[in-house]
Amino acid sequence: MGEVIELRAGEFLARVDRNGAGLQALTWRDRDIVWPYGNDGPKAFQGQVLAPWPNRVDAGVYRFAGTEYRLEVNDSATGTAIHGLVHDREWSVEAVSDDSATLRLDFDGTPGFPFPMELVITYRLADDGLTLTAQARNTGDSPAPFGLGFHPYLTLGEPLSALAARGDLTLEVTANARQPVDDRLLPVGGPVPVDGGAFDFRPPGTQVGDTVLDTAFTSLERDGDGRAWVRVSGPAHRVSVWGDRSFDWLQVFSSDTLGGDDHRAYLAAEPMTCPANALATGTDLIVLAPGDTARHAFGITAEDLTRA
Repeated sequence: MGEVIELRAGEFLARVDRNGAGLQALTWRDRDIVWPYGNDGPKAFQGQVLAPWPNRVDAGVYRFAGTEYRLEVNDSATGTAIHGLVHDREWSVEAVSDDSATLRLDFDGTPGFPFPMELVITYRLADDGLTLTAQARNTGDSPAPFGLGFHPYLTLGEPLSALAARGDLTLEVTANARQPVDDRLLPVGGPVPVDGGAFDFRPPGTQVGDTVLDTAFTSLERDGDGRAWVRVSGPAHRVSVWGDRSFDWLQVFSSDTLGGDDHRAYLAAEPMTCPANALATGTDLIVLAPGDTARHAFGITAEDLTRA
């Protein structure tokens, strides 16, 4: 476990882990709004940075610029390479203040992903919550494939399954389509409309019920600031994740495959630049020319629902 940086602003407090540049904790009014982790490290990629690809790659195999590469398969259940290569690396601290921290990783590449990059992430707290900005710069001498995601699990203070059973849990996802997947969670065909189906969470106040989600949403609706949203609400407060225009995908995971007390206790809301298997399919894959930089931002906030 590396150094943990604590940030404060208004009613929010965050802890940022130098190991992986992960979001170890985020509280609002002294209550957790993301599933926190401690000195034993994260489980199920909670709070992690997913780069240089989010989600999974089938058998860890992909081709880029005419060359085949093989990544280590680290999800034996699906036979895939999952969630990138930077979540277990020590990042350097570039700057820290009371309400912000900037971390950098000089990624040299690996045999399965031989594309060096500089990654810079800034966490900033304000009265309206957390904003995370990310930059990825190709420091190599050839084009590089790239995808990015983040993996916060939202919590409302008790297991979401208990809230759902009482009819006290609603979900809003501002997306018009979802990506069907096979039993290994790899895409099958193209996105399909959510219109009126079990995965249509566009109307505010939609009950989660017993719907199982490990679902990538796309064709995102955006507000006037260009943000797409996932909003999870209980009877007293709401926790929300937004992604800027650089994120065309939102993965929502209802924690059904987690065991014990974690089973269906949290809701992961993951902004992603591309869907599963994008290194192999090229779907929404970013290609960085030498020296080029990709920029991204997402945030987490909370609000009181009891105020008139």
